[in-house]
Amino acid sequence: MSGQFEITPQVAATVVVTTVSIYLVFILLVRLLGQRSLASMSSFDFGCVVALGGVLARTSLLKDPTLAIGAVALTTYFVMQLVLGRLRQVRAVDRLINRRAVLLVDHGRLLRENMRAVHVVEDEIRQAVRRAGRHGLDDVRWVVLERNGAVSVIGPADTDDIWLLDDVFGRPEPARVTEG
Repeated sequence: MSGQFEITPQVAATVVVTTVSIYLVFILLVRLLGQRSLASMSSFDFGCVVALGGVLARTSLLKDPTLAIGAVALTTYFVMQLVLGRLRQVRAVDRLINRRAVLLVDHGRLLRENMRAVHVVEDEIRQAVRRAGRHGLDDVRWVVLERNGAVSVIGPADTDDIWLLDDVFGRPEPARVTEG
């Protein structure tokens, strides 16, 4: 029992040096490969960040912390993010990795089938509408569940540009102009 609470000065120093070093490697990789590695995360990105956290913690807390193993693992995760970021520029690959955005409200009308499909309840839409400073559904043109899980609210006076919904599942079809 007492062994669990003991640490030698040498082991303590090793943990400190390894933790500081792996933290600096992490910061260096973020600077080299871009902050995109950590911002507006999709579910895939979130999984990578959780894995990165595991590498950082494990490197520091191993019985014998090894900076080299942690640095290699950390670098591998960042390189994977870089490679997948490039691959996601191909629309078909991007669709495999990330969900499509989904239209939840169209011109103030709740799209309940879409809401059910993505497990969004009316209270979540109500909260997003309030957060966007809108006065109610009649003050909303579109509500979109974005690919990263955020909810976007577009008001009726904000835009008529259907291009905004080009990548959104359940978007309304653009009006066709007929010549007569």
